[in-house]
Amino acid sequence: MRSPLPASLLPAEYPREISGAALAQLPIRRYEGEVCLVSQPQDLERALADIRQESVVGFDTETRPSFRKGESYPPCLAQVATSRAVYLFQLRQQDFSAAIAELLGAPGITKVGISVAEDLRQLKALFPSQVASVLDAGAVARRHGLRQTGLRNLAAIFLGIRIPKGNRTSNWAAPRLSPAQITYAATDAWACRELFLCYARLGLLGAQPVLR
Repeated sequence: MRSPLPASLLPAEYPREISGAALAQLPIRRYEGEVCLVSQPQDLERALADIRQESVVGFDTETRPSFRKGESYPPCLAQVATSRAVYLFQLRQQDFSAAIAELLGAPGITKVGISVAEDLRQLKALFPSQVASVLDAGAVARRHGLRQTGLRNLAAIFLGIRIPKGNRTSNWAAPRLSPAQITYAATDAWACRELFLCYARLGLLGAQPVLR
Protein backbone atom coordinates (compact mmCIF):
# COMPACT_ATOMS: atom_id res chain seq x y z
CA MET A 1 0.00 0.00 0.00
CA ARG A 2 1.41 3.38 -1.00
CA SER A 3 2.11 5.94 1.68
CA PRO A 4 0.17 9.22 1.36
CA LEU A 5 1.83 11.95 -0.66
CA PRO A 6 3.16 14.94 1.26
CA ALA A 7 1.42 18.30 1.03
CA SER A 8 2.60 20.20 -2.03
CA LEU A 9 2.47 23.64 -3.58
CA LEU A 10 2.26 22.01 -7.00
CA PRO A 11 -0.70 23.50 -8.92
CA ALA A 12 -3.49 21.07 -9.73
CA GLU A 13 -2.97 21.35 -13.49
CA TYR A 14 0.40 19.60 -13.17
CA PRO A 15 -0.04 15.80 -12.91
CA ARG A 16 1.74 13.99 -10.08
CA GLU A 17 2.64 11.22 -12.51
CA ILE A 18 2.47 10.56 -16.22
CA SER A 19 1.79 7.31 -18.06
CA GLY A 20 3.93 6.02 -20.89
CA ALA A 21 1.00 6.49 -23.26
CA ALA A 22 0.51 10.12 -22.22
CA LEU A 23 4.23 10.82 -22.49
CA ALA A 24 4.30 9.36 -26.01
CA GLN A 25 1.67 11.90 -27.10
CA LEU A 26 3.82 14.90 -26.16
CA PRO A 27 5.82 16.78 -28.79
CA ILE A 28 9.47 15.79 -29.10
CA ARG A 29 11.81 18.60 -28.13
CA ARG A 30 15.55 18.87 -28.43
CA TYR A 31 17.83 21.75 -27.58
CA GLU A 32 17.96 24.05 -30.60
CA GLY A 33 20.32 26.77 -29.39
CA GLU A 34 24.07 27.14 -29.71
CA VAL A 35 26.29 24.27 -28.62
CA CYS A 36 30.01 24.81 -28.07
CA LEU A 37 32.28 21.77 -28.00
CA VAL A 38 35.12 22.96 -25.80
CA SER A 39 38.22 21.75 -27.61
CA GLN A 40 40.60 24.74 -27.79
CA PRO A 41 41.94 27.14 -25.13
CA GLN A 42 39.86 29.96 -26.60
CA ASP A 43 36.74 27.78 -26.33
CA LEU A 44 37.45 27.26 -22.64
CA GLU A 45 37.96 30.99 -22.06
CA ARG A 46 34.67 31.74 -23.77
CA ALA A 47 32.80 29.04 -21.85
CA LEU A 48 34.08 30.23 -18.47
CA ALA A 49 33.32 33.87 -19.30
CA ASP A 50 29.73 32.95 -20.11
CA ILE A 51 29.25 30.61 -17.14
CA ARG A 52 30.58 33.23 -14.73
CA GLN A 53 27.73 35.55 -15.74
CA GLU A 54 25.07 33.06 -14.68
CA SER A 55 23.33 32.50 -11.35
CA VAL A 56 22.02 29.08 -12.45
CA VAL A 57 23.24 26.54 -15.01
CA GLY A 58 22.00 23.16 -16.12
CA PHE A 59 24.51 20.42 -15.38
CA ASP A 60 24.97 16.82 -16.45
CA THR A 61 27.65 14.25 -17.26
CA GLU A 62 27.92 11.30 -19.63
CA THR A 63 29.90 8.13 -19.10
CA ARG A 64 31.04 5.40 -21.44
CA PRO A 65 28.50 2.59 -21.01
CA SER A 66 29.53 -0.69 -19.39
CA PHE A 67 28.04 -3.99 -20.45
CA ARG A 68 29.83 -6.42 -18.15
CA LYS A 69 29.32 -7.00 -14.45
CA GLY A 70 31.78 -5.04 -12.33
CA GLU A 71 32.86 -2.88 -15.26
CA SER A 72 32.69 0.89 -14.80
CA TYR A 73 34.20 4.01 -16.28
CA PRO A 74 34.71 7.60 -15.13
CA PRO A 75 32.67 10.39 -16.73
CA CYS A 76 34.07 11.51 -20.07
CA LEU A 77 31.76 14.41 -20.85
CA ALA A 78 30.41 17.26 -18.73
CA GLN A 79 27.62 19.51 -20.01
CA VAL A 80 26.87 23.00 -18.73
CA ALA A 81 23.86 25.00 -19.98
CA THR A 82 23.66 28.76 -19.63
CA SER A 83 20.91 31.04 -20.90
CA ARG A 84 22.87 31.54 -24.11
CA ALA A 85 24.55 28.24 -24.98
CA VAL A 86 25.41 24.73 -23.87
CA TYR A 87 29.08 23.88 -23.37
CA LEU A 88 30.35 20.31 -23.75
CA PHE A 89 33.62 19.49 -22.00
CA GLN A 90 35.27 16.31 -23.32
CA LEU A 91 37.10 15.42 -20.15
CA ARG A 92 39.59 13.06 -21.81
CA GLN A 93 40.69 15.53 -24.45
CA GLN A 94 42.42 18.17 -22.30
CA ASP A 95 43.00 19.22 -18.69
CA PHE A 96 39.78 20.76 -17.37
CA SER A 97 40.64 20.34 -13.69
CA ALA A 98 40.82 24.07 -12.90
CA ALA A 99 37.64 24.86 -14.85
CA ILE A 100 35.61 22.05 -13.29
CA ALA A 101 36.86 22.90 -9.79
CA GLU A 102 35.90 26.55 -10.32
CA LEU A 103 32.43 25.66 -11.52
CA LEU A 104 31.67 23.12 -8.80
CA GLY A 105 32.94 25.39 -6.05
CA ALA A 106 31.28 28.63 -7.19
CA PRO A 107 28.76 29.55 -4.45
CA GLY A 108 27.04 32.13 -6.65
CA ILE A 109 26.21 29.70 -9.46
CA THR A 110 23.55 27.06 -8.75
CA LYS A 111 24.28 23.85 -10.66
CA VAL A 112 21.03 22.02 -11.43
CA GLY A 113 20.98 18.34 -12.38
CA ILE A 114 19.21 15.03 -11.86
CA SER A 115 20.64 12.46 -9.42
CA VAL A 116 23.50 14.90 -9.28
CA ALA A 117 25.18 13.41 -6.21
CA GLU A 118 26.59 10.52 -8.26
CA ASP A 119 27.80 12.88 -10.98
CA LEU A 120 29.60 14.92 -8.34
CA ARG A 121 31.13 11.87 -6.69
CA GLN A 122 32.60 10.70 -9.97
CA LEU A 123 33.82 14.14 -10.99
CA LYS A 124 35.48 14.75 -7.63
CA ALA A 125 37.38 11.49 -8.07
CA LEU A 126 38.84 12.95 -11.28
CA PHE A 127 39.10 16.58 -10.18
CA PRO A 128 39.45 16.97 -6.38
CA SER A 129 37.42 20.05 -5.51
CA GLN A 130 35.01 21.67 -3.10
CA VAL A 131 31.34 21.68 -4.03
CA ALA A 132 28.86 24.50 -3.40
CA SER A 133 25.39 25.47 -4.62
CA VAL A 134 24.11 22.29 -6.24
CA LEU A 135 20.44 21.45 -6.64
CA ASP A 136 18.92 18.08 -7.56
CA ALA A 137 15.77 18.74 -9.59
CA GLY A 138 14.56 15.22 -8.84
CA ALA A 139 14.80 15.82 -5.10
CA VAL A 140 12.66 18.96 -5.44
CA ALA A 141 10.02 16.90 -7.27
CA ARG A 142 10.06 14.22 -4.57
CA ARG A 143 9.55 16.90 -1.94
CA HIS A 144 6.31 17.81 -3.69
CA GLY A 145 5.00 14.26 -3.87
CA LEU A 146 6.22 13.08 -7.28
CA ARG A 147 7.65 9.59 -7.62
CA GLN A 148 8.69 9.81 -11.27
CA THR A 149 11.79 11.94 -10.87
CA GLY A 150 13.92 11.09 -13.89
CA LEU A 151 14.67 13.87 -16.32
CA ARG A 152 12.35 12.65 -19.07
CA ASN A 153 9.36 12.24 -16.78
CA LEU A 154 9.95 15.63 -15.17
CA ALA A 155 10.36 17.30 -18.56
CA ALA A 156 7.04 15.77 -19.60
CA ILE A 157 5.20 16.84 -16.43
CA PHE A 158 6.62 20.34 -16.02
CA LEU A 159 7.71 21.36 -19.52
CA GLY A 160 5.16 19.44 -21.58
CA ILE A 161 7.79 17.92 -23.86
CA ARG A 162 9.17 14.50 -24.73
CA ILE A 163 12.95 14.14 -24.72
CA PRO A 164 14.17 11.18 -26.83
CA LYS A 165 16.44 8.61 -25.18
CA GLY A 166 18.22 7.55 -28.38
CA ASN A 167 21.94 8.05 -27.64
CA ARG A 168 22.06 7.29 -23.93
CA THR A 169 24.29 4.21 -24.32
CA SER A 170 26.48 5.45 -27.16
CA ASN A 171 30.27 5.72 -26.85
CA TRP A 172 30.78 8.99 -24.98
CA ALA A 173 34.53 8.40 -24.86
CA ALA A 174 34.86 8.74 -28.64
CA PRO A 175 37.29 11.52 -29.61
CA ARG A 176 34.74 12.87 -32.09
CA LEU A 177 31.12 13.02 -30.97
CA SER A 178 28.37 12.59 -33.54
CA PRO A 179 25.80 15.36 -34.16
CA ALA A 180 23.18 13.13 -32.49
CA GLN A 181 25.36 12.70 -29.39
CA ILE A 182 25.99 16.45 -29.18
CA THR A 183 22.28 17.24 -29.40
CA TYR A 184 21.38 14.57 -26.84
CA ALA A 185 23.97 15.78 -24.33
CA ALA A 186 23.07 19.44 -24.80
CA THR A 187 19.36 18.72 -24.42
CA ASP A 188 19.82 17.05 -21.03
CA ALA A 189 21.73 20.01 -19.57
CA TRP A 190 19.32 22.53 -21.09
CA ALA A 191 16.29 20.67 -19.72
CA CYS A 192 17.74 20.71 -16.20
CA ARG A 193 18.03 24.49 -16.33
CA GLU A 194 14.52 24.79 -17.75
CA LEU A 195 13.17 22.69 -14.87
CA PHE A 196 14.76 25.03 -12.34
CA LEU A 197 13.17 28.04 -14.05
CA CYS A 198 9.79 26.31 -14.04
CA TYR A 199 10.12 25.38 -10.36
CA ALA A 200 11.00 28.99 -9.56
CA ARG A 201 7.93 30.31 -11.41
CA LEU A 202 5.70 27.86 -9.53
CA GLY A 203 7.22 28.69 -6.14
CA LEU A 204 8.41 25.13 -5.56
CA LEU A 205 11.96 25.91 -4.52
CA GLY A 206 11.28 27.39 -1.11
CA ALA A 207 13.35 30.02 0.64
CA GLN A 208 16.56 27.99 0.44
CA PRO A 209 16.45 25.93 -2.76
CA VAL A 210 20.06 24.80 -2.88
CA LEU A 211 20.44 21.27 -1.60
CA ARG A 212 24.20 20.99 -1.31
